[in-house]
Amino acid sequence: MIATSVEEQIATAIYTVNRHAKTAIDNKPLYELKKLAIQKLIVENKAKKIGLHFVRNPRNSQQQSSVLIQCADYFFHIIPVKEDFKQLQHLGHLDDTYRNPIRKMNLRIARQILTDYIGPQPIIKKSSSQTTHFAKKSARVTNNRPQTMKSYLDR
Repeated sequence: MIATSVEEQIATAIYTVNRHAKTAIDNKPLYELKKLAIQKLIVENKAKKIGLHFVRNPRNSQQQSSVLIQCADYFFHIIPVKEDFKQLQHLGHLDDTYRNPIRKMNLRIARQILTDYIGPQPIIKKSSSQTTHFAKKSARVTNNRPQTMKSYLDR
């Protein structure tokens, strides 16, 4: 089945990006693209927030919720904001019997559709003060190593 309307095409592109993000090594850009596209759809009233769902595998064994979004004949989840807990009804656990329609789209085409839809976004560069914990720890370890390696045979 081929997506006919613009909303269906964008929803299919979000579905494709989301499906690839679940298995990608670096999934942050894909999830960010999904989030920005859904936010724009909501602002334009082409998608709507349905309610809150419990997250299936919460972090740190704590209860978490996500916002259920409907766009065309697809349903997606995004991270809730504070107002969502005040405005939306909690729907409980996910319905495991429902599945989104399966439509095939190339990831490159899906990314292009969503990028064209959301428009240019400002590029935020990380400053040197925003380095990761791993990078800081790695730098510390290399700086504390002795210049020459000695072994017990050198005695």
